[in-house]
Amino acid sequence: MDQALPTSGSYVCHGITWANSTPQLLLAPTPDGPLVYAGIMGRRLGYRVTSSGRWCTGRYRFVDRIHVEAVACPHRAPAEAGAQCATCTSRDDFRFAHQFHAGGHAPPALTSYMAQPHWLYLATFADGTTKVGTAAEPRGRSRLDEQGALVATLLTMVSDGRTVRFVEDALTRRLGLTQTVRAATKLKALAGHRDLAPARAAHEQHLRQAADALADMSIPTVLQPWTPPSEGELLRSSDTELGLYPHDPREGEHGVTALSCVGSQVLATLDEDDLPYLLDLGALKGHQITLGPEFSSPAIALQSTLF
Repeated sequence: MDQALPTSGSYVCHGITWANSTPQLLLAPTPDGPLVYAGIMGRRLGYRVTSSGRWCTGRYRFVDRIHVEAVACPHRAPAEAGAQCATCTSRDDFRFAHQFHAGGHAPPALTSYMAQPHWLYLATFADGTTKVGTAAEPRGRSRLDEQGALVATLLTMVSDGRTVRFVEDALTRRLGLTQTVRAATKLKALAGHRDLAPARAAHEQHLRQAADALADMSIPTVLQPWTPPSEGELLRSSDTELGLYPHDPREGEHGVTALSCVGSQVLATLDEDDLPYLLDLGALKGHQITLGPEFSSPAIALQSTLF
């Protein structure tokens, strides 16, 4: 389900998704229409941000007992709290997943979804920060792909979503591992740490510590390494300093062509400029954009570097 990037039209951007094993922009046409999954690799993205406000990015719907799918906001309404409007928030049973293990409200569809096996994983970023996270079994691969990590490992399969959250919390307490890493931190880490050997060493250290902790809890491990998508190979193998895109992708006009992608972080060239720049296309989530070949990035006199 990889469509070509539209060459025109207005959309609410839902950000970057790896749901279909490749990086795609997820776009909700305005005023209505089905979601568009548009591949970005090697394709020129020309767009203009048409509003300074944030717009609702819909909700997740349970397809069956073990799968969810993205659903666009039916009214393309402004976001009122977080990334949703009041209508989508009220219809989004999946929003209760984060408090499920703490005894929070659990709609029947969510209870059924959380009853399936879940993965526990470690993901390490370019600056050596390691997070512990969870994913439902069908989401294991795509969840790691979208993280923007340098290296990751599936630690163990746990029987259900409630139990895996308790194990996740236990590793956080024992090892001091975070459960969240901000997108801006991922971007700066990828740009500023080109000797990636220390990050890989940090992952191995955290992996040994996590395996020991799980053994103490009598939880068997699988330690299945994640195979990074080929779309990120250029970013992961480059040993040269990368320039950060010096414009805010959430404002004005832009024209970029993606060369490599790690999570939502994209290495891209500009029109008539061979120097690649690093930017986070995930920052477009919740913004309304108009696509078109006539849109280009402002001129850049010199490549901007982080250090």
